Amino acid sequence: MEYLLYGLVAYILGSIPSGLIVGKVGYDTDIREHGSGNLGGTNTFRVLGIKAGLIVTLADILKGTLAAALPFYLGADVITLVIGIFAVIGHMYPVFAGFKGGKAVATSGGVILGVNPLIFGVLLATFFIVLYLSKYVSLASMVSGVVGVIATLLVQDYLLMIVLSLFTIFVIYRHRANIQRIMNKTEPKITWM
Repeated sequence: MEYLLYGLVAYILGSIPSGLIVGKVGYDTDIREHGSGNLGGTNTFRVLGIKAGLIVTLADILKGTLAAALPFYLGADVITLVIGIFAVIGHMYPVFAGFKGGKAVATSGGVILGVNPLIFGVLLATFFIVLYLSKYVSLASMVSGVVGVIATLLVQDYLLMIVLSLFTIFVIYRHRANIQRIMNKTEPKITWM
């Protein structure tokens, strides 16, 4: 019963469409009608700028962290990583935005932050290193997931390895079009780094 309750709360948290809210409230813009049409932080950066992109990215991270940490702080008898999965699903398929959401990068990272800040640090460092070298946000997102899985093996946290592997599969699946564009050399590169 607790899994059902906290899973539902996590899904609802994940479903909060940060990009849509920030776009409509702060900029009178539906970001789904611009750029890639995605509700995540990357499209928000491209369409609305750095300030909006940072707000959306932090909000999306926070959704995952809160979903994973809330059951722990309330003393629930659940595996918080499992609950976090529902937040990621909510972010990808949000009930509040017609089940068309983001690509799961920030919210997945937020779940990891809520249960293992060290591995989150590895993900973040890898993301920025790959981003600096390649200028591709999508590639940095996918590579950081793979490196994170390897890091969980090194610290022998096998449950985290399984969940992070699942998140990485989600991220890679959601970036199918980006992978094709990288191969075709048509994927947009960042210009600020």
